Amino acid sequence: MIKYLNEYKIYMASVLGLEANTRAGYERDIAKYAEFLEQERELRHPAAITAEDIRAFIAREKRRRLAAKSLARRLSSIRSFHRFLLTEKYVDRDVSKMIDGPKQEKRLPLFLTTEEVDKLLSVLRADNPIEIRNKTMIELAYDTGLRVSELVNLKLSDLRLTVGLIQILGKGNKERVIPLSEIDIENIEKYLNTARTRLLKNRRSDFLFVTGRGKKMTRQNFNLILDEKARAAGIKKKVTPHMLRHSFASHLLAKGMDLRFIQELLGHQNITTTEIYTHITNLRLREIYLDTHPRAGKGSETE
Repeated sequence: MIKYLNEYKIYMASVLGLEANTRAGYERDIAKYAEFLEQERELRHPAAITAEDIRAFIAREKRRRLAAKSLARRLSSIRSFHRFLLTEKYVDRDVSKMIDGPKQEKRLPLFLTTEEVDKLLSVLRADNPIEIRNKTMIELAYDTGLRVSELVNLKLSDLRLTVGLIQILGKGNKERVIPLSEIDIENIEKYLNTARTRLLKNRRSDFLFVTGRGKKMTRQNFNLILDEKARAAGIKKKVTPHMLRHSFASHLLAKGMDLRFIQELLGHQNITTTEIYTHITNLRLREIYLDTHPRAGKGSETE
């Protein structure tokens, strides 16, 4: 199976155009699947795989108490792999189509209230190169709704500061253009003029955001920075970069922005992905109603 797995890796990058992080997840899933097929089902060629083999693999993962979300991702990886096998004519049918996915409980995305965002932004300083960078990144993340991978992979060539725009290469190598607020333009210009050169320490980098050692900022670095600032702000929630993205979308929707515009800003391929934020806004509306309307919390009264 190694031969097909290696070809699939190339296929994901060159044909599907998947991001490195997505490819890595699929590769891990298919490596486990291939190992199971070879060791426990004694299969060496994809043409010999049946729907029952896939069910047996999923059943084994369930016995290992894999969460429903992780099981769903494993099955998604398997289906992608079998589509590849069919496309490349290694098999004459896609047996993964016969498999039903595990039922998942739909969870609403976690987001910050506007009050919590204000608390977070209030602790950001700009009194040294590190803090200037941190302030620029956190405010940009909330103001644009960028994925963390998009944020840390921003390059100098992506900036269009004179017209207030940045160009983003998102999932599936899909390009989109996002407007910048005046505050973000000022932050970026200050970072470029007073902080970035000092952080680089005579090194060169195409990437906009760099570490204190002059290297490219990573997702892990930014997670730690954001967590530290959220704690300093006294926010009880576990604040993540994706939570800032959810907050961005939820707050825009609450202010009346059209869902299609939010879809474009987030880089969602399908509007149904963006529609989850309407549920959040409706719940928030009910919370405000219950907190403020004089009769909202009263049940029926009898004399």
